[in-house]
Amino acid sequence: MDDSDFRRQPPGVAGILNDTHTLGFNMASEPKVGALLAVLAASKPDGRFLELGTGTGHGTAWLLSGMGPAATLDTVDTDPDVVAVAQRHLGVDRRVTFHIMDGAEFVTTSSRQYDMIYADAWPGKFSHLNEALSLLRPGGIYVIDDLLPQSNWPEGHAGKVPVLIDDIERREGFVTVRAAWASGLMLVVRRAH
Repeated sequence: MDDSDFRRQPPGVAGILNDTHTLGFNMASEPKVGALLAVLAASKPDGRFLELGTGTGHGTAWLLSGMGPAATLDTVDTDPDVVAVAQRHLGVDRRVTFHIMDGAEFVTTSSRQYDMIYADAWPGKFSHLNEALSLLRPGGIYVIDDLLPQSNWPEGHAGKVPVLIDDIERREGFVTVRAAWASGLMLVVRRAH
């Protein structure tokens, strides 16, 4: 079995990856992470999804590919230049709403509840974690990646990862699993009380 062999890539991914390379953006999600996002999204066919860190839309495309026709996705990023790539390739999909704003502001001002949150940016992961997790419905899935060493990590970042993992695993009301696969993942599910 080759877990890098993807028989079905979402529409728009080839164009997104081409534009991502041209732009010189080096923070797109891995295809393995994308495939997992699609599977998880498919488990919530009418779900409400939140992506913190749109980037050029690679993860966004995978999320959309797994979502049902009645599902919705809010995706948030501060950089209009990279989000423009995502909008160019995915903007015709009525299920997605692009928010060009700070993720910290989004999670602190939103009153929506989500069935799944993919935190692929600093806010909602390394900052404003309480606020992000408060937006997760019971039974909802919180997904973070890039927990294994990455070449694009800033200096001093490596020490923040075990602190984040420990913080999440100590929280009451959540079930967690670590996966030393792809870029390093953690899945967190809010318990229903």
